Amino acid sequence: MPFPAARSATDADLPALHALWEHCGLTRPWNDVPTDIAFARQGPNSDVLVVAENGTVTASVMVGHDGHRGWVYYVAVAPDRQRQGLGRHVMTEAERWLAAKGVWKMHLMIRRTNAPVRDFYEKLGFSESEVLVVSKSLT
Repeated sequence: MPFPAARSATDADLPALHALWEHCGLTRPWNDVPTDIAFARQGPNSDVLVVAENGTVTASVMVGHDGHRGWVYYVAVAPDRQRQGLGRHVMTEAERWLAAKGVWKMHLMIRRTNAPVRDFYEKLGFSESEVLVVSKSLT
């Protein structure tokens, strides 16, 4: 059975989306999830996409671009729906969103502590880049 198309998250999805990210271990104390979601939803260069099955949010991806490259974050699939193709589906939906914006390359970051997902992304055609990602908190 094919999966439903991803759609932009609505205000009504926010509690379920936050719960999904918590359940999948994607949140960190230093990231304010409601702020992350609101920020991604406020402009034309980013969005939070969800897949809802029977009224339940079962997968998500935060997608955006900086005018040069696309990025995905918060890729989540409900644990009871994993290993059924839904992760591949939501990533394909993110690729479509970026391609529709004219973006030609997609990046994502994997926490070193989340090594098991590396195989998943490699199967989707991702490979490790010879770059070092550095960051600085502005707050």
